[in-house]
Amino acid sequence: MRVALGVQYDGSEFRGWQAQRPQVRTLQGCLQQALAKVADHPVSLICAGRTDAGVHGLGQVVHFDAAAVRSTRAWVLGGNANLPPDISLSWAHIVTQDFHARFSALARRYRYLIFNRAHRSALWRRRATWCYRPLDAGRMHAAGQCLLGEHDFSSFRAAECQARHPVREIRELTVSRQGDGVMLEVEANAFLQHMVRNIAGVLMAIGAGERPVEWAREVLERRDRAQAGVTAPAEGLYLLAVRYPPRFGLPPPPATAPGFVTSSEERD
Repeated sequence: MRVALGVQYDGSEFRGWQAQRPQVRTLQGCLQQALAKVADHPVSLICAGRTDAGVHGLGQVVHFDAAAVRSTRAWVLGGNANLPPDISLSWAHIVTQDFHARFSALARRYRYLIFNRAHRSALWRRRATWCYRPLDAGRMHAAGQCLLGEHDFSSFRAAECQARHPVREIRELTVSRQGDGVMLEVEANAFLQHMVRNIAGVLMAIGAGERPVEWAREVLERRDRAQAGVTAPAEGLYLLAVRYPPRFGLPPPPATAPGFVTSSEERD
């Protein structure tokens, strides 16, 4: 049987997704070890999107093939019983053989959280990026609108990105302020390596007044990573959801997601 799983994780202590040497802690490595105990044989996982070290996930989707017959409840309960506390399975679903966690996906949605206050937060230190300079969320949102649509995002991809081409389609991009936090949310058909973090870096420079609103379009049109400024830190990034064709019958994305509410929330 082919099994799809919904996965949540705190990426703070992981070296990204891909399994490496046994002493290197990765999401794929931990998940494969846990699920192999439930299946009683080795399993190989495919994910919807690889993740960098320190990036969090609320709606990651993976799939694997199993010779063992287990109920969906057994996959979730058994998997969670063998997983460390910073990874959790939220659902399991038996899918047809043509389902592929990566290639069947229609869209991915990410959220980037910025804790924007003069002094750092102890509670948000691994949950959001800290920026002490005041950010203008309105300027950031306006700048981001030029990225909507299908473009060559060479300026926003990592130098080591292995994608075959740099063209992606951003379908939605919003920036809003919630109390002491600024939240960037972006949905696209797919993303390049470091693409969201590089977008966040450009918009943060604009929000801080270092660059004009038009700079985002200039960076996009130059198609040169060297022109795009710094890559924003990983700890503010969350994979919120992956969307698939309805015919696969997967559960809907999580109803709640991490975000800022009011400026007094942390003090309360």
